[in-house]
Amino acid sequence: MESFKSQLRQVLRRLWRAPMFTCITLITLAVGVGANTAVFSVLEGVLLKPLPYPHPERLVGVWHTAPGLGLQDVNMAPSNYFIYREQNRTFQDIGLYQGDSVSVTGTAEPEHVNALDVTDGLLPVLGVSPMLGRWFNRTDATTGSPDTILLTYGYWQRKFGSDRSIVGRTLTVDGKPRQIIGVMPKEFQFLDWEMPAIILPIQFDRNKTTLGQFSYEGIARLKPGVKLTEANTDVGRMIPTVWDSFPTPPGFSIGLFKKAQLTPKVRPLMQDVVGDVGKLLWILMGSIGMVLLIACANAANLLLVRAEGRQQEFAIRSALGASRGRIGGELLLESMVIGLAGGALGLALAYGALRVLVALAPAGLPRIDDIGINTPVLIFTLIASLFASLLSGLIPVMRYAGARLGLALREGGRAQSQGRERHRTRNTLVVIQVGLAFVLLICSGLMVRTFRALMHVSPGFSDPAHVQTFRITIPEAEVSDEQKVVRMQEAIAHKIEAIQGVSSVALTNSAPMDGGQWQDPVFAQDRAYAEGDFPPLRRFKFVSPGEFQTVGTPFIAGRDYTWTDLYDRRPVAIVSENFAREYWRSPSNALGKQIRVSTKDDWREIVGVVGDIHDDGMNKDAPSIAYWPLLLNHFESDMVHVSRTVVFVIRSPRAGSESLMKEVRQAVWSVDANLPLADVRTEGYFYSKSMARTSFTLVMLAIAGGMALLLGIVGLYGVIAYSVTQRTREIGIRIALGAQRKDVTGMFVRQGLILAGAGVICGLIVAVAVTRLLSSLLFHVSPMDPITYGSVCLGLAAAAALASYVPSRRTTAVNPVDALRAE
Repeated sequence: MESFKSQLRQVLRRLWRAPMFTCITLITLAVGVGANTAVFSVLEGVLLKPLPYPHPERLVGVWHTAPGLGLQDVNMAPSNYFIYREQNRTFQDIGLYQGDSVSVTGTAEPEHVNALDVTDGLLPVLGVSPMLGRWFNRTDATTGSPDTILLTYGYWQRKFGSDRSIVGRTLTVDGKPRQIIGVMPKEFQFLDWEMPAIILPIQFDRNKTTLGQFSYEGIARLKPGVKLTEANTDVGRMIPTVWDSFPTPPGFSIGLFKKAQLTPKVRPLMQDVVGDVGKLLWILMGSIGMVLLIACANAANLLLVRAEGRQQEFAIRSALGASRGRIGGELLLESMVIGLAGGALGLALAYGALRVLVALAPAGLPRIDDIGINTPVLIFTLIASLFASLLSGLIPVMRYAGARLGLALREGGRAQSQGRERHRTRNTLVVIQVGLAFVLLICSGLMVRTFRALMHVSPGFSDPAHVQTFRITIPEAEVSDEQKVVRMQEAIAHKIEAIQGVSSVALTNSAPMDGGQWQDPVFAQDRAYAEGDFPPLRRFKFVSPGEFQTVGTPFIAGRDYTWTDLYDRRPVAIVSENFAREYWRSPSNALGKQIRVSTKDDWREIVGVVGDIHDDGMNKDAPSIAYWPLLLNHFESDMVHVSRTVVFVIRSPRAGSESLMKEVRQAVWSVDANLPLADVRTEGYFYSKSMARTSFTLVMLAIAGGMALLLGIVGLYGVIAYSVTQRTREIGIRIALGAQRKDVTGMFVRQGLILAGAGVICGLIVAVAVTRLLSSLLFHVSPMDPITYGSVCLGLAAAAALASYVPSRRTTAVNPVDALRAE
């Protein structure tokens, strides 16, 4: 123990006496460890940390696929829910849920809040109990039972001042009084959703349930010991029972449902929470891991140079009886001290970098509140520091604590020009650094090309920053007549049109890119369909006159709706350009054609064709869309269909300003004082959100690539500079024999370019394999994009030439006489 303390004191003393070496090595390792710690914090918080429920490994999302329709993810339907709950053999219980938004009135200013609709078994499935009151029971979930609600902790605290006597009171929700039966605990978090204010029970009437309505999501808890494969087999067994137990909706045949080929897709609930972000985070983790390897190679080079300067000291100590193990242990201890100190500094850097990462994180990054510096992250930092210490320290240990120590004594105190063998280790490390930097630069270059490709794609609408959106709901309890609902919506639109700076106003059930996903089949009258044939699914949107003008989507053919079309409930429709081309080859041919959703619906004449909109984001193909009027008869078996929840879209240069929204609220409340405004955003928000993941990946890979390039070039600079220093006598001889100074300088530049070229060749092999993992993140860019590879090669060659040229200029100051006299 005393020997170790003595060695540690000597190591610390030597490091203190070499402040430049110590600082550079510390910073190099701190950057590598800190960057990895920051990204691992995100990875751990999003992917590795268990969900905050008892036995989360037994929680599963209940999904399906429909190969017959080309759908990879199909939700749950009420008919499936009843059969799965009653006849399953693998679930403890199953529950359904659905996002909602409701209007709360009767308590000061009306407000629109997020809500969660659930079946009675959902919270018991999650293993969460209310803090106050009780959970929903089967009576609450029965049609005709008294209306009840639960409050979440934050809403209870904000709205009711944490009043513990709130249970039993009523709250007016969507125009209906509901009894408050409980309050959720403070720690309750539903998946990764924005915390709802209110939880409402879903009330199904089994006697009126039909097949279809796959608009609910399901969560089940597996029985102990049950595997996913067993659960999928169990669900697959019950699907035919569903078809046999419930009638089809009017206008649809059982053949349509069977042709969809519904199959089970039970998966871990964690997958529902994190989605497909896992691949992105692992790619970023791998990229930052390369930066750590480059930092280790750089630190190893610095330690090699330092150990080389102590060769004679090691040789003398060896001659005096010091074992190779003691000398190697001392070198390793030095690297461990530097590595652990670098890790501590890196942890501090990671704390700041983590805040930047969270700020830069793309909209929708799951579990962002779970990201932080915790025990697993501290353990990772320690492991990363030890890894960096060993990796950078073992190379000088193997080279200078071995059998070659005696050579240093035989060479004496004279510094001689080194041979190729003594350069080989440092050159290899530089090649590794350049190769890894090349891989990261290729990845960031591909993302730059992807971003540029996305920027050149028209979203299908114009100037989104000047389009303001907000959502309102007119509950049936307040206005029951469907036509009055639309007249009220039109009146609000006219009031908003009168606001200064507003050029147009329209209504829709879903603004472009806001996530609306209503899809159903569309039949064309001029197509023949065999029994059980299922036409492709189309996205549905409901719009008012002026919607396309307001968002800036051009008409390719035909005309827009008029308010008369809505009030007379004329059977008309508008479709997207890709819809028209798929069915009738050209937009003009689509005009006059008739379409409908079910055999009980009216045929509707296509009166207009509009441009395609990238509704799922800029990196996805534009879906084919059918645009229906806000008010229409005989739609999906409804006698009258009206959109009670609508998004108002407003074109104005004042979009995004509070002053505009203040006047908009006054306009809305002048028509109905009980209508709260919700989801107030500009269309630019949705457009930016669609680009967020690409831009985040671009920034992160660019940072990793920049760090790698800097570390690699610094390593190359160091090797050339050291080579110039060690070959001073050789340079003097060359100049004395008549060599031109520019030729000597060129010799070192060539050395640097050869090392860089070797690194590029090695990196090219790795890049070909690595970039295939990026393919899902690219848009209209090949993983083998020649422009990216060519640009990175040229840029890296230029940087390597500069890094080699700067230290090689020292050769111009070498005096041959002085160089030979010094030797």
